[in-house]
Amino acid sequence: MKKDKNNIQLIVKALALAVILLLLWWLLFAEKDNHLSLDTDDAINPTPEQIQSIRDIGQWEFLSVSNEELVDTLRRGLIKDDQLVRIYYGTLRLGFDMKDVKLEVQGDSITMILPKVRLLDPDFIDEARTKAFYESGRWSAADREALYNKARRQMLSHALTPQNLETAKDNADIQLRRMMRAMGYNNIFIRWNE
Repeated sequence: MKKDKNNIQLIVKALALAVILLLLWWLLFAEKDNHLSLDTDDAINPTPEQIQSIRDIGQWEFLSVSNEELVDTLRRGLIKDDQLVRIYYGTLRLGFDMKDVKLEVQGDSITMILPKVRLLDPDFIDEARTKAFYESGRWSAADREALYNKARRQMLSHALTPQNLETAKDNADIQLRRMMRAMGYNNIFIRWNE
């Protein structure tokens, strides 16, 4: 009985060895076209988080124009004239909000549709630096407000020139292309929505 048990164990081992040898033969010779390889996917698939991080940049300034305006007003009187002369300082920042940018992605290509470059902050006059250059007579708060608005209009007309707007657009193009290349995009197309 012990002999039969040993024979059965020997037969089971021989069959297991035969199955293993057949499996190895099949893997090595019968399926020669099988191979293992690792490939990289060069397509860039932006995640919603990446798109949101671009929008979260918020306002992006592409040109800053510092301005100084000497503004005056004169009120004629019977005996003497009243005059108010002030110097206003301001920095006008031109750019746009990244939440207004539209993105179209296909593989390693991205198309960016950009909004119009605009003034980012309408309160650009630094009132702490405003200086009274000359003041004679009595001036009301409304008179001072009118002088402030005149300075504001002059600063806008000097800063929002076609040349400055074009410079801001050129700067936007350079900076956005640099950012998209850093994110892995090889083909970057920029269009302006104006």
